[in-house]
Amino acid sequence: MHNKFLRWKFIVGIGIILAVVAWEGISGFQENKTYYVTVNELTQAQASRHHIRVGGVVAQGTIQRHGGQISFRLAQDAKSIPVTYVGTDTLPDTFKDGAQAIVDGDYQANGDFRADQIQAKCASKYAAAPGAKGVSMKGPVAALSGPQ
Repeated sequence: MHNKFLRWKFIVGIGIILAVVAWEGISGFQENKTYYVTVNELTQAQASRHHIRVGGVVAQGTIQRHGGQISFRLAQDAKSIPVTYVGTDTLPDTFKDGAQAIVDGDYQANGDFRADQIQAKCASKYAAAPGAKGVSMKGPVAALSGPQ
């Protein structure tokens, strides 16, 4: 009798712990979930949205630095939106005119986007500049790379 009671206490305790862990995991996932939209989709909706992620291309010649803020236009096809970056993270080196970027933040009713995070797409392939000679390898690295 005493063993059965301890076993049930143990099972109920484990059940409560698993329920709490599952609840924390689900609620944390829901908080961090962000829908990704394009510039065209965002401008068609014409409504403010909070905590949204938008992808597009940084329009040529639009990056301006004002103290701690950076403003630029994120474009897709003929449409673009003004973006003001107010985050504290250092911008990636790949963030420049013509770069594909994803901004995370709030879209205001007046059409401005306030970003608190920016990601710029990295080049997926690194290649030598046209006409440049390759670097010759020496030592153990050359032996691993095969005949040249």
